[in-house]
Amino acid sequence: MHRGAKLYVVDPRRTSSARWAHAWLGLDVGSDIALANAMAREILDAGLQHDAFIARATMGFDKYQDCVAPYTLEEGERLTGVPASLIRQLAHDYARASRAQLCWTLGITEHHNAVDNVLALINLALLTGHVGRYGSGVNPLRGQNNVQGGGDMGALPNKLPGFQDVEDGALRSKFERAWKASIPPKKGWHLTGMFEAMERGELRNVYIIGENPAQSEADVQRAMHLLEGLDQLVVQDLIMTRTAEMAHVVLPAAASWCETEGTVTNSERRVQRVRKAMEPPAEARDDLAILVELARRLGHDWGHPTAEEVWDELRSLSPMHAGMSYRRLDTMGGIQWPCPDENHAGTQFLHARLWEEPVKGPRALFSVVEFEPPVDTLTEEFPIRLTTGRRLDSFNTGVQTRAFASPLRRGETLDISPEDGARYGVAEDEVVRVTSRRGSVVVPVRYDAGLRPGLAFMTLHFPDEVETNRLTIEANDPKSGTAEFKASAIRIDRLDSGSAGRRDKEWISA
Repeated sequence: MHRGAKLYVVDPRRTSSARWAHAWLGLDVGSDIALANAMAREILDAGLQHDAFIARATMGFDKYQDCVAPYTLEEGERLTGVPASLIRQLAHDYARASRAQLCWTLGITEHHNAVDNVLALINLALLTGHVGRYGSGVNPLRGQNNVQGGGDMGALPNKLPGFQDVEDGALRSKFERAWKASIPPKKGWHLTGMFEAMERGELRNVYIIGENPAQSEADVQRAMHLLEGLDQLVVQDLIMTRTAEMAHVVLPAAASWCETEGTVTNSERRVQRVRKAMEPPAEARDDLAILVELARRLGHDWGHPTAEEVWDELRSLSPMHAGMSYRRLDTMGGIQWPCPDENHAGTQFLHARLWEEPVKGPRALFSVVEFEPPVDTLTEEFPIRLTTGRRLDSFNTGVQTRAFASPLRRGETLDISPEDGARYGVAEDEVVRVTSRRGSVVVPVRYDAGLRPGLAFMTLHFPDEVETNRLTIEANDPKSGTAEFKASAIRIDRLDSGSAGRRDKEWISA
């Protein structure tokens, strides 16, 4: 921004980023596709699309053009709540820019149509040619450290390491030969599918590594019930989470960022070394040691492989990691995949092939995606839209961050606009009951001028105090399995005079 770049923030809340942005588009929760399609329609009407790129590098444009045709600026304003003039301004600035990036986080992906939300943004990049070039592209900002690395290593139900399709016989055979084991030829369950399988009685034994679904799942009452009904629950974790407390067996793990050797991959695909700085507590072991010992007790002796040996096996099987030896990672301070051999410097940005003549590989596909409102509809009984998110000082369900103090941290609150406070007759710091179609919680009120009337905000950082996910809906995207954490319908009820009042200082500091 100091060098003339423009920042547009699209967010239902007027966050700190929005306050110093060139412009803020405070759209209604869940209307992202409508906004993207209205931008596309305006870009086409103004003739700002990149015709040469579309013709050379894409397919499906005609159907996409027909799809966005009804999304006029006026229709975009009606569906999103964003003024038509702002939609037009963003569309023109994005299309005319010499370089432009679309960055998003969980506000796009924690919806019942998460994949379609992402596809709508990819469409905009294809329409304007803002992909495959330095400084331009689509950039999902990860919600946790090493999420990218987990996906790269095959922690997905349909992919082997290096994003190789498990249902591709030739790829699968390569791994079977290396691992001397057969691999099921069909993709597995994602997290939502696992809970559905528990409900059907098909999944009776669960092994959880570094996750706390007893407090992080949407509709936690259902999640707790299903976890409690398992024949066996094994949890491997750094901290005794609520999920670990329910487990039949707990395997204490080391802290991967300081007590183990390995690698980590950030959001720009840069793989970097992680070096052991200290020994773990006496009863804890690093994840690799635990898995190797478990395999031995199950009849498979893998010896005592080092982290580097495991990484070298990965490099032999994943072409995009092939050139990333520990030596090169050390020398170069990290390498961005794909890096196919040890003479390759890594790939600074993806999809440059789309600008080659002729284009190498398949063309990029425009996707036809239509606006769908949130599943949990607003009514007179539930008139307020609750969206959930995070705060800077805390992490997920709080099991790690609440172990240390932060001057920024405060207890859980229901954040609402001052206008809604007046409308519903609730004062700041007053403890109220918040109810959705699934459950209710008791929580203090906090006024936030960055929220518009009709919009409320909570986090899931303090589930031992306030189980926010009692309110959220288990409406899942059929393509990704992601729950719609960002869009619940709630109401606010004052407590009776005997229990109403201000929260005490102990509550605040909890």
